[in-house]
Formats: sequence, C-alpha cells, structure tokens
Amino acid sequence: MMYFQQGDRVEVASKEVGFVGSYYEATVVGTIPRRNKYVVEHKITFVKDEYMSSTAPLREVVHAIEVRPRPPEMYMTEFRLGDRVDVFDDDGWWVGTVKGADFDEGKYYVYLKILGFEICYHVERLRVHQDWKNGTWTEKASDSELRFGLELTSYVEGKLVVMVGGMIVETA
Repeated sequence: MMYFQQGDRVEVASKEVGFVGSYYEATVVGTIPRRNKYVVEHKITFVKDEYMSSTAPLREVVHAIEVRPRPPEMYMTEFRLGDRVDVFDDDGWWVGTVKGADFDEGKYYVYLKILGFEICYHVERLRVHQDWKNGTWTEKASDSELRFGLELTSYVEGKLVVMVGGMIVETA
C-alpha cells in the first residue's frame, strides 16, 4: 500500500555521493503503485541547460523507502550541548550534533558526522531532529553518550566561556 498521495509535501533521502543522509523537500506529483515508487517534484530548481537561463523544478522517480512526510514543526529558540538537530544547508536537511554556541548571536556550532566537520549556523536554520520509524515520528533530542566529556564553547557578554565536563572556565 502506498502511504502518500499526489499533492502531499514530503522529504526525500538523497542517494547522491556526498549527500547521503540528507533530506530534500518535495511534493508527490504521481505514484507508481506496482513498483512501490513515487514521482516527486523537488522544491529546488535546476538550470535546463548551459545555454538557457530559465529554470525548471527537479522531478525524479524515487522508491517509497526514500520518502517520508515532513516532520511536525517543533519551535526551539535554544539548544543544548549534545542535542541532535537537523540543519538546513545546501537546499537540504542534514543531521548533526550541537557542539557549541554563541548565545549572543543566536548561533550554534554543529558537527555533521556524515561530512566529518563542524559548521556554525544561526538558530533559524536548525530544527529538532526526529526519526521516522514505522509510520511515527520519534524525537531523540540528545545523544547522552556525547553529553559528557565534551567541551562547550560559547560567548557570553563578549567573554569566551568554555564548559568542560560540567565545569565552567571563563577566559578573557
């Protein structure tokens, strides 16, 4: 049985090298029930060819296992060290872990394991990470095994503050 119908807003898992693990917003524009596939139109667009400046929505046929509904919105204004988040970058959502923050600027340092590095993002580009399993969204807000022994770096009132293992160390 196909879960989604034409017009449903979804997210599609990328299979492209360097993008595996990221999800991209799309709309279901057709179904292929016998093959358990969907035709989706991505929110992003691409240039038709190198000689034309016009763009067209990207359409592709994807297997049902690569499609999930958009997660329910959970508004967060603050995250904690170790929180699992999704970061909107490069037109898609990437899973990461909060490693530090600049609360004055509303920015968070997020480690993207799939890419192997940490990047600073404004809070508006983050959402609570949720997993789609057995037709239900589940929240795993933090990695408890990552919470201890890690360093949290932040700027508070212009001062660099470092927290190591629950102990705050201020620097000038």
